[in-house]
Amino acid sequence: MATKAQKLNEPVVFVWTGKDKTGKKIKGEQKAMNPAIVRAELRRQGIQVNRVAKKPKPLFGGAGKAIKPKDIALFSRQLATMLESGVPMVQAFEIIASGQSNPRMAKLINDIKNDIQSGTSLGEALEKHPMYFDELYVNLVKAGEKAGVLDELLDTIATYKERTEEIKGKIKKAMYYPIAVLVVAVLVTALLLIKVVPQFEAIFKDFGADLPALTKMVVAASVALQKNFFLYFLSFIGIIFGLVLLKKRSRAFAHFLDRMILRMPIIGDIVNKAAIARYARTLATTFKAGVPLVEGLDTVAGAVGNIEYYNAVKSIKHDVSNGLKLEQAMKMTGRFPHMVVQMTAIGEESGNLDTMLDKVAEYYEQEVSNAVDAMSSLIEPLVMVLIGGLVGVMVVAMYLPIFKLAAVM
Repeated sequence: MATKAQKLNEPVVFVWTGKDKTGKKIKGEQKAMNPAIVRAELRRQGIQVNRVAKKPKPLFGGAGKAIKPKDIALFSRQLATMLESGVPMVQAFEIIASGQSNPRMAKLINDIKNDIQSGTSLGEALEKHPMYFDELYVNLVKAGEKAGVLDELLDTIATYKERTEEIKGKIKKAMYYPIAVLVVAVLVTALLLIKVVPQFEAIFKDFGADLPALTKMVVAASVALQKNFFLYFLSFIGIIFGLVLLKKRSRAFAHFLDRMILRMPIIGDIVNKAAIARYARTLATTFKAGVPLVEGLDTVAGAVGNIEYYNAVKSIKHDVSNGLKLEQAMKMTGRFPHMVVQMTAIGEESGNLDTMLDKVAEYYEQEVSNAVDAMSSLIEPLVMVLIGGLVGVMVVAMYLPIFKLAAVM
């Protein structure tokens, strides 16, 4: 009931038509609680109103696109910039909301603004939307409000969100390339077996001679694929869907995949570096905000994105809680390179741990970027070689009987 009442008190968009002072027909849109307010406001502006009605909702896409982490990162940067420039918080929210092309994002910002207007702190308002603002985000905002440095903390959060989203994008790119190669290879092979091989098969029937083993294999594969194409296609889709579902539902399987990915050539190295970058970036951010080290490590564990590193951070937290130095605890896990451990030790000794961790994060973020770019340049010729190899095998298999017949004649 409370939700319904709250919705009734929210302004809606009205479309109106009318004439200006010169008699020219004009139209527009305006947010208000009811049509009477729209009419009164337009009359105050000297507009003769003809019609006011609620704006109809579009049939498709009316709710807008889903809110993505990069939208939250952009919002964080905009809010940090405006507060740093001295714009009042409520006005900053109004400006940001008005510039949104996604209705869902605009509604989220307006909901937070309404909570702030009713006396709620920014941290408490964000806490009501855990789907978009995680525990780290909320805790940092609360720490900024408490210390009176909200604009600085929001700037730190914005940088953190931008860097983490950038690194996630790089990881996705690294993972998608091999998958794309396999998909292209499968499609090319299927196309050749279904469309090209049958043309030669009809010719081979008239030969009356025994076909080479390679040709027999290719023809048999072609016949099997033509007869059971939909079965193979549905099986292929089913396996992919099943693996995705299993990863979501089974923690053991998800952990198994995490461990396997770390051991894969090229991709494993990229994922390792990305996990170290996320560890350093998140810990540096929590440390800057004044979050105690042990408490901050809990947040870091959830941000590293891999079960092996999650377990390593939990082990670090346990050792630090028992009085061990951070660099010693990191060294004991065997997960962090010597350079990272040494930089952490220097940071602890000099009292500049957040600065040193930021430098570590920047270094490994650049390493990930370079590794992904190098893999991209390696994959492109690999795709050509793979597809060329498949086509070559097909061509050789189809022309072997012809060469054999020519030799006999």
